[in-house]
Amino acid sequence: MTSQNVTLTTTPSKNNVFGRLSVLDRFLPLWIFLAMALGIALGNFFPEIGPMLESVKIDTVSLPIAIGLLWMMYPVLAKVKYSKMPQVATNWKMSGTSLLLNWIVGPALMFMLAWTLLPDHPEYRTGLVLVGLARCIAMVLIWNMLACGDSEYAAVLVAINSVFQIVMYTVLGYFYLTVVPSWLGQQSVVLNISMWEIAKSVLIFLGIPLAAGFLTRLILVRQKGETWYETKFVPRLSPTAIWGLLFTIVMMFSLKGEVILERPLDVVRIALPLIVYFFVMFGVAFAFSYLLKFPYADTATISFTAAGNNFELAIAVAIGVFGLASGEALATVVGPLIEVPVLITLVYISLWLGKRLYPTDPLWQK
Repeated sequence: MTSQNVTLTTTPSKNNVFGRLSVLDRFLPLWIFLAMALGIALGNFFPEIGPMLESVKIDTVSLPIAIGLLWMMYPVLAKVKYSKMPQVATNWKMSGTSLLLNWIVGPALMFMLAWTLLPDHPEYRTGLVLVGLARCIAMVLIWNMLACGDSEYAAVLVAINSVFQIVMYTVLGYFYLTVVPSWLGQQSVVLNISMWEIAKSVLIFLGIPLAAGFLTRLILVRQKGETWYETKFVPRLSPTAIWGLLFTIVMMFSLKGEVILERPLDVVRIALPLIVYFFVMFGVAFAFSYLLKFPYADTATISFTAAGNNFELAIAVAIGVFGLASGEALATVVGPLIEVPVLITLVYISLWLGKRLYPTDPLWQK
């Protein structure tokens, strides 16, 4: 599926390509929920699958999940027209807006929601703060693609967020877990994690698929030409990103989905601030971008970049600092289990808003 072939309506017309989508694309929400159910069933009926999946890891992330993350990111990054990225990167108005939303509004909102909705669970609050500080560099590319966002702009924002993440994660962690709680008369938490540990996560889960995507375009365009690459190779490669997403979901829920069955009330408590966070961040980013008169594709990209989080990093930090069995780790583990159904819902909301707020956008005429 390309980044310009999704709409919400179901009646085919000359301005509506939904009716011509593949079965995989058209019923994606159904496949996602089935993948979640399959993962939970596998983890429940075959409990040995958890230790088996955890036996081999890449930077504290289970190897099958890591493969799934890299698999779903590679096709998206292979579609990026890297020659356009310098031009996109110099649009300081849009980049500045994204940085404001990601590094000022996002962490502050998550901190406020965690402290408001989990006043009796400091360990869960801390886990959610760790999630709020980890800005998305992986799944956001999938959500942005499905919502017809700008692939080049998404790649630029992910790269910018990655650099800021290396520099700011520990600084903001100290501020929100040590300084602010002391102002409120509460117990502070010391976050002891090096910049290299954060950089390592970024290099693996962004650097590998980014390099693979760049080299794929560079080599194949030179050998086969731009037209062949865009009309033959990309249409065949793009659907594999969805298969990568579904594979990741099955693995993730088979490994961690048991927490939903074992501690359902705790999961609900943790899920509530996360759900509010996703919807509020997306809504604020979309409204702000619309008022600044950004095109729909850029608005969608800014919104999903602001709403998503780097759960791989948050989970790694929580486990490394507080331990695998800690409440902090549980809160970060619940994060991606909640993000998947909420963000696919936001994809359809984004498309619905796009058609109504941007009726003259050429996207809807394709």
